[in-house]
Amino acid sequence: MSQKEQAIFCWSGGKDSALALYKVLLDDKFDIVCLLTTVNATFKRVSMHGVREELLDLQATSIGLPLKKMYVSEGTNTEYEKEMEVLLLEYKSKGVTNVIFGDIFLEDLRSYRENNLSKVGLKAEFPLWKQNTSALINEFLSLGFKTITCCVNDLYLKEDKVGVEIDSRFIKSLPENVDSCGENGEFHTFCYAGPIFKLPIPFSVGEKIYKPLEIKNSNGNSNSTNGFWFCDLIPN
Repeated sequence: MSQKEQAIFCWSGGKDSALALYKVLLDDKFDIVCLLTTVNATFKRVSMHGVREELLDLQATSIGLPLKKMYVSEGTNTEYEKEMEVLLLEYKSKGVTNVIFGDIFLEDLRSYRENNLSKVGLKAEFPLWKQNTSALINEFLSLGFKTITCCVNDLYLKEDKVGVEIDSRFIKSLPENVDSCGENGEFHTFCYAGPIFKLPIPFSVGEKIYKPLEIKNSNGNSNSTNGFWFCDLIPN
């Protein structure tokens, strides 16, 4: 019997991460040494998703895997890449050979991840790659996973779609230009129950907050453009 390869699983806390992890654990090809999540050091929240660090901790405890947090403060690619390289080299020295992601079809994002990993001699794995997103979300729900939207991009969706349970009704209500899994960044989720969790994550839905995305013009003026609706999820 061959020894399993050691891998880090990049965990966002959302539905795609949850389904990808479920498939990886079922396949039993890799030994997952830790879940890796990027956390904003100032706000103590999961980057992009805006989920509180305490809920991230509860997820990892319920899943039963070690959690490694990579803290960032500037939010730039340069900072992210620098911190990630240090972290990956540390784990590589301990025998890790692979990093697993829940991405589905964004070619440029896959190339970005693979290029960064090649610099430190690690391989990328994408268990959901090129699978039909409508089929994936239906599989996710049929497996008994539960998830709620924690962030939506108002270029695609409005306030009424944040802090909402994702079910078949939600999927049917999405505009035609919105991917069923939100793979283009239309929405992000917090997964709180399902076959990878020993117990559901207890939380309540808090206030909704709008954060405009600031873009500076060439003349230095800053204009508000499309932004994001966040829903604060509060640990119980």
